[in-house]
Amino acid sequence: MSTPKDFIAGLDSDQRRSPTRVVFVTRRTSAQVKVAREEQMQTYPGVLFRAALAIELLAILLVVISLFFNAPLEGIADPTHTPNPAKAPWYFLGLQELLHYFPPVVAGVLVPTMLIVSLIVIPYFNINIEAQGLFLKDRTKRLNIFYVATAGLLAFLVFFDVYVAVAPTVIVAIAMFIGANSTLESPSRWRRYLASKPFAYWIMTWFLFELIVLTAVGTWFRGPGWSWVLPWRS
Repeated sequence: MSTPKDFIAGLDSDQRRSPTRVVFVTRRTSAQVKVAREEQMQTYPGVLFRAALAIELLAILLVVISLFFNAPLEGIADPTHTPNPAKAPWYFLGLQELLHYFPPVVAGVLVPTMLIVSLIVIPYFNINIEAQGLFLKDRTKRLNIFYVATAGLLAFLVFFDVYVAVAPTVIVAIAMFIGANSTLESPSRWRRYLASKPFAYWIMTWFLFELIVLTAVGTWFRGPGWSWVLPWRS
């Protein structure tokens, strides 16, 4: 049986140049597909120059700020006198706030580990290359999962008396519910915005919202013995 003339096996990496071939891509080449040409920028010098410029501007800004404002440093540490409250740096106050509610193993090990693992695993079971809205497909099924997950998370927070984390969770849940009941053709621009957001967006929004609230509470609303105080009272 003779091979048709329009079906030829060969070595090539450009499908547009030889679309009728069965191409064997070698290790030294990369497969090319027929796509529209998009605007591109070279890593060097374009992107590298912009990154270097941003670093220089940030360094100058920090130097200027340091000339006008002193760092909020306390006195020399005294091992015989522990300040009350003993607060961590501001970027750890969210974690320290969790330690107030949960056992150290839960707040210091399990919660950060679960967060990191979830951020690693989510892209593998939720492949959404086009970044479509979470509730644009299988809306009923995903809404049921959303209701169960939200109720379970709220019950978990209430069980450990983490009421400061309930408000951000409820606010994000309300925004997700509005997005679930909206479409990309909704008359409101805000509803169209919420409807277009994927699962990863909602996870990061909830995480950042919780981090900001817990850090703010630990910074301004915690006094001696990690008790609840108002920031305008000494």
